[in-house]
Amino acid sequence: MNLEAALQTFIAECRDLLVDMEGALLALSQSSDTAEGVNDIFRGAHTIKGSAGLFGLDHIVAFTHVVESVLDAAREGRVTIDEELKVLLLSCCDHLMLAIEAVADGELQPDEDSKRNAGVLIEQLSRYHTGGGTTLAVVAVDEPPLQRIARDAAGGRSHHWHLSLRFGADVLRNGMDPLAFIRYLRRIGRIVGIAALDDALPEPARMDPESCYLGFEIALASDADKAKIESVFEFVSDDCELRILPPDSRVDDYVRLIQALPEGSMRLGEILIGCGSLTQRELDEALAMQAAPSSEDDRGIERPRLGTVLVEQQFVQPALVEAALSRQTQLRQASEGRSQEGRSLRIDADKLDHLINLVGELIIAGASADLLARQTHRGELQEATSRMAGLVQQVRDSALQLRMVKIGATFSRFQRVVHDVARETAKDIALLVSGEDTELDKTVVEKIGDPLLHLVRNAIDHGIEPAEARLACGKPAQGTVKLHAFHDSGSIVIEVSDDGGGLRRDRIVAKAIERGVIEAEQRLSDAEVFDLIFEPGFSTAEAVTNLSGRGVGMDVVKRNISALRGTITIRSAEGQGTTVSVRLPLTLAIIDGFLVGVGNSVFVVPLDAIEECIEHASEVGQAWCNLRDHVLPQIRLRDYFDIEAPPSRRESTVVIQHAGQRFGLVVDQLMGEFQTVIKPLSRVFASVKSISGSTILGNGEVALILDVSALVAGQITATARASPAH
Repeated sequence: MNLEAALQTFIAECRDLLVDMEGALLALSQSSDTAEGVNDIFRGAHTIKGSAGLFGLDHIVAFTHVVESVLDAAREGRVTIDEELKVLLLSCCDHLMLAIEAVADGELQPDEDSKRNAGVLIEQLSRYHTGGGTTLAVVAVDEPPLQRIARDAAGGRSHHWHLSLRFGADVLRNGMDPLAFIRYLRRIGRIVGIAALDDALPEPARMDPESCYLGFEIALASDADKAKIESVFEFVSDDCELRILPPDSRVDDYVRLIQALPEGSMRLGEILIGCGSLTQRELDEALAMQAAPSSEDDRGIERPRLGTVLVEQQFVQPALVEAALSRQTQLRQASEGRSQEGRSLRIDADKLDHLINLVGELIIAGASADLLARQTHRGELQEATSRMAGLVQQVRDSALQLRMVKIGATFSRFQRVVHDVARETAKDIALLVSGEDTELDKTVVEKIGDPLLHLVRNAIDHGIEPAEARLACGKPAQGTVKLHAFHDSGSIVIEVSDDGGGLRRDRIVAKAIERGVIEAEQRLSDAEVFDLIFEPGFSTAEAVTNLSGRGVGMDVVKRNISALRGTITIRSAEGQGTTVSVRLPLTLAIIDGFLVGVGNSVFVVPLDAIEECIEHASEVGQAWCNLRDHVLPQIRLRDYFDIEAPPSRRESTVVIQHAGQRFGLVVDQLMGEFQTVIKPLSRVFASVKSISGSTILGNGEVALILDVSALVAGQITATARASPAH
C-alpha cells in the first residue's frame, strides 16, 4: 500500500473512531459499566494519536496526547467525567474531526483558527490533567527489588507474577509513555517489586534524548489472569518485549484447567491459551520464531517444536507444556468445530455505484434479448434467455444488497444533536431510538440525514415545552423525542415524534389566511392544515431562534425528500405531541415493477405497492367500484393523463395499497412484471405530478414510472373535497 492509500485508510478509520468516541461519551451517563466506556474512549484517542504520528501530523499527536492524559486520569479514578468534562471532550472530538477533514482536503498543517481553537481546549483540559503522569512512586520493599525479583523468578518463593519488560528505542517517538503503562498495573494488582534496567544506556555523548533505553523487572501481586495483564501493554506491544511468568502456585491450577478443557480437536497453542497460561501474542511470537530459519545454513534443519520454543522463551513452564501435549493426544480423534471469524472489506462508493449502473444496463440488455427470443418463437432460445433473466435478477439483488446499510448509523448521530440542543435550550430531553436495524440504500441514507436533522432540532426547540410548562400540564419534566424506522409496502418509513405541545390548528389557519395561502371561508382537513407548514417561509413560531422554528425551512425539507421520491406527512394532537412521517423508497436504482398499458402508453407501477389485479367490463366515468362489498376509489389513468386513444372494451383495475390507503388504477392492459431500471426525468419534466422517473423497455421504448404516493395524495384530496363536509 502506498503512502497516499495508507493516509486515506487513516482518515476513514479516524472518522469511525471519533464517531465511536462521541457515542461512548454520550452513553456514559446511561451505562452501568462506566469504566469500560472510559477505556473505549481512551483506546480511540490512543489509536488516533499513534496513527497520526506515523504520518507526521504532529499537531494532531500533540492535541490528542493532552486528551489522552485526561482520559488516563479518568481511567485511574483521579478525574470524574461529569457533564462539564463530557461537553469539553465532545468539543475535543469536534476539533479532531475538523483536523482530520482538513487532512482529507490536503491541509497537513493547521491554520491559525485551528491552532487558536486547540489552545483554548488544551487550556480547559489542563484543569483536569494534574501532571501526575510524569512520575512513578517508589515501591517500598524490604530488600533490593532486583535481587528479590531474581530470587523469586528462580523458584525461591514465587507468589506473584513476574514481568520482564524491555521497551523499544522508538517508543517515545511514537507518542507512548512507558511509565503510564507501569502505573496502570496498579489498577489490577500491587507492585511488590520493581527494578529499572539501564544496561542498554550508551555513552552520554551518543545518547538520543528521544530514545528509550530502559527495561524493567516487575513483581506483581494480582488475581488477574495472564491475558488481562498483557492487555495493559496492548498499545505498546509493537514497541516492547514482554515476558510474563505466572506464580508457581498457579501451575497446578493450570494443569487442572487443561485436563478439564472441552472435547474437540485442539492444537498445543490453543490448549495453553484455553487454560489461560499463554496469550495469543505470545503464541504468535513463538510460531514466528519456530517458522523462521536462524541462518541460511539452517534452512534444511528440522524446525524446533513449538513446546520447546515456548519453554526457551519463558512463555510457559515445562510442566504446562507436558500437560497440554497429554491433553492434545486425548483430543486428537475429536471432530473439529471451529467457527470462522467474519470478514469485511472496504469498497470505494464510486466503484459500487459503477457496478449498480452496469447491472442496470445488463437488465435492459437482458429484456431486449428476451423480447427478441419471444419474437423468434424458438423454445430453446426462450429457455436460455429465461435462465439468464433469473441469473440477472440474482446479480441485481446481490448488487443492491451491497448498498444496503442500517439506518442506525444515521440515528446514532442524533444522540449528539439532542445532547447539544437540549443544553442550548435548557431542556431535559431523552432520545429513544427503535428500528435502527432497518436497512435501505446507502444513497438514500446519505441524503436523508439533513432533513431528519432539521426535524429533530425542530422537535426539541419548538415541539417540546420547557420543564415548568410540562409540569404544569401534568407531564414529566423530561421530554422525549423518538426516532422509529420500519418497512411498509416496499418503502421505509422514518418517524420523528415528540411528546410536546403539538401543532395549534387555529394558529396555522390564521397565519395561512393572513399570508393569503387559503381563503377565510375555506374548510380544510387536519392533514391539509398541517401540510400548510411546508409552504415557503411559513412559520407560527413566536420567537425566532438560531435553531429555526417549526415551519422555517420545512419547505426545503419537503423538497429534499421529494427529490428522493419520498413523501412527508404530519400527525399532531394539541397538548400531546407531533409525529412527522417520512416515507422513502428502499433504493433509487432498480425496483421490481409491473407494466400496465393505456392506449399506446406504457406505465410502470412499483410491484411492492400492488395488492391484486381485477379484470372487468369497461364502465365509463365510474369513480369507484365495489370490491367484495367494500368501496374502492378509482383513478382512470386514461382521464388522469388525458390520453387520447379509443376506449378498450374490457379494462383492468390494479389495486394499490400505500400508507394505509387503498385505491384502484384503471388501465387497458396488464403486461406483467418487469425489472425496472430507474432513469431520472430531465428538468423539463421535473414539475410533472405523479411521475417519479422513467425506464427503458426491451424494445427500446420509454415507459413512465408512476409515483404511487403522489397518486394517493391526490386521490385523498379529491375525495375530501368531494365529500358533503366541503
